[in-house]
Amino acid sequence: MNAMTQSGLSTATPALQIEDLRKSFGKAEIMRGVNLSIGAGERHAVIGPNGAGKSTLFNLITGRFPPTSGTVRLHGHDLAGLAPFQINRMGLSRSFQITNIFPKMSVFENVRCSLLWAQGYRYSFWNMVNRSRALTHAAEEILEQINLTNRRDLPAGVLSYAEQRALEIGITIAGGANVIMLDEPTAGMSHSETDYIMDLIRRVTENKTLVMVEHDMGVVFGLADRISVLVYGEIIATGTPEEVRANPKVQEAYLGAVLEADH
Repeated sequence: MNAMTQSGLSTATPALQIEDLRKSFGKAEIMRGVNLSIGAGERHAVIGPNGAGKSTLFNLITGRFPPTSGTVRLHGHDLAGLAPFQINRMGLSRSFQITNIFPKMSVFENVRCSLLWAQGYRYSFWNMVNRSRALTHAAEEILEQINLTNRRDLPAGVLSYAEQRALEIGITIAGGANVIMLDEPTAGMSHSETDYIMDLIRRVTENKTLVMVEHDMGVVFGLADRISVLVYGEIIATGTPEEVRANPKVQEAYLGAVLEADH
């Protein structure tokens, strides 16, 4: 639980603190001064129409794009100038819209590779990873978490789409990151696959900070503690699912049309 003042506001350092974040590509201004604070242990969803800047926001937070101006802090540490791998080693990990696995390697090998740095192997390639009981045990624990133990020795490329997404989530959490960012984790899934991934996300992000971009409002309202609505590079509202659903600006700009389309 976060430390709380008598006024009910958290006194703890936010997991992510974004201040006046801006990004332009040439003359096109994509991010227009985003301010956002996400508490440790919070599950936070970012929603908005196509082209709103959601993936750009993720890329700015994770160091894939440098901001034009503004700051991003992870647990109070300024991320300016850091490469994605450096940010990852500070405890932030992300998945992508397109499944990002090694299809010809086994499911187990995919997870084991993602564990190497966290397990202290660094660049010591002479270490015989096959002989490491600790590494094998850690990989098997993650396979159990993501319900893929019975797929352990299969090439990752033969898994179903939902299983591949589950594997990617396993890879994302393998390094021990305490801030997990998921970009449209249930895109293209059936209802049963979505339920499977929702349950998985809920379990593997327990006691971690989750930031996700998602279009499925059932997933958003089912998982998120708070929601931010991004429209044309600006956050127009942040609040609990109930507050966001009832916000007239959100209904006008985005949510009303989405909810109507879902029926």
